[in-house]
Amino acid sequence: MRIGIFTETYTPYISGLVTSEVMLKKGLEKLGHEVYVVTANLENFHYEYDEKEHVLKVPGIPTGIYDSRLTSVYPLKAVNKIKSWNLDVIHSQTEFAIGTFARLIAYQLDIPLVHTYHTMYEDYTHYITKGYFDKSSKKIVEYLTLFYCDKTATELIVPTKKAYDLFKEKYQVDRNIHIIPTGIELERFYEENIDSKKLNTLKKKLNIKPDDFVAIFIGRLAKEKNVIYLLDVIKDLVPKYPNLKLLIIGDGPDFEEYQDIAKKYKIIDNVIMTGKVPWEKVPYYYHLSNIFLTASVTETQGVTVIEAMASGIPPICINDESFTNVVIDDLNGKIFQTKKECKMIISKLYENREIVSKLGNQAKINSERYSSKYFAQSVLDVYQHAIENKKARTGLIGKLVDKVKGNKDEVDNK
Repeated sequence: MRIGIFTETYTPYISGLVTSEVMLKKGLEKLGHEVYVVTANLENFHYEYDEKEHVLKVPGIPTGIYDSRLTSVYPLKAVNKIKSWNLDVIHSQTEFAIGTFARLIAYQLDIPLVHTYHTMYEDYTHYITKGYFDKSSKKIVEYLTLFYCDKTATELIVPTKKAYDLFKEKYQVDRNIHIIPTGIELERFYEENIDSKKLNTLKKKLNIKPDDFVAIFIGRLAKEKNVIYLLDVIKDLVPKYPNLKLLIIGDGPDFEEYQDIAKKYKIIDNVIMTGKVPWEKVPYYYHLSNIFLTASVTETQGVTVIEAMASGIPPICINDESFTNVVIDDLNGKIFQTKKECKMIISKLYENREIVSKLGNQAKINSERYSSKYFAQSVLDVYQHAIENKKARTGLIGKLVDKVKGNKDEVDNK
């Protein structure tokens, strides 16, 4: 099968979405399929095509939101290249410009379109509204989400039941929706694949001592990740447990604010903030840690939780459906509802490392169900379903295609 993955962000950009896309591409290729990627160019304003990796980069302008770029919804220079691929199915991973392009090209070339909904956008409206017009902005998000997930897409994929319920119960979407958790290249995180010399060097660099108890958080440093919650918890525990440390991996708009809060709380020596780290080095940071800690309630899945589990690090998560589908309380991790519960759990684990080891061992065993191979095969089944059950595409996308047919003829004649 010849598969086209359309996404706004791809390597070298690092995020849970990119991890999902890379794992899908690798998994599908291992199963013998050809995979092509269309994405925005984050490095410059040129069209670029990597013949070996089958990655086409479309130029765009910076959005001001991290490293993302806004591209044309119908980049003409990309059309002929995509035509030459003779795709059997298109899989869009974004709701923005590249996602719209995926819908236009799928309609124009009569190719089945599968769409994965990765982000709970209602939790991100504050970036634009700054707290104003909250209800109306969420209504607009709902409208745009339904527009991007209209009947142009033959099949929809979501990573968790939480996202499934959003579409079925709140948005009343009467469509096939497949729940497929994101796959992880688990082997990267196994302890036996970690170079002990490199790990010890990293420990020295970050001043992590043998008797330290380290809680790790990996993610974007922004309001919706609720990192302040974790700082509040650590602040209250440090007086009793001076060797407790919070290792924060990632960057974002609130990086400096969290540093200032750590200073204000007088826990700056107990909070280690690394900023961005290279993708290939991420597994080492898990193995610096005793537990994984998160209080985010805006995830659709929480890929970092699965990475921690594969590393043998028990996840300690706030009670949110994104995590409770993966973390089984007292079996492979712990679930808390309040800061008081969170502090009690950390205290218990700090004082009894045998429980940490037991939870970590079970976490690694349970992570097997999220292998990249299983992920790719599950998505492949949806592709086959989309090909067999492709319906005529109508609605707003059809109207957009009609408007660009003049451009289509121009491209065909070049």
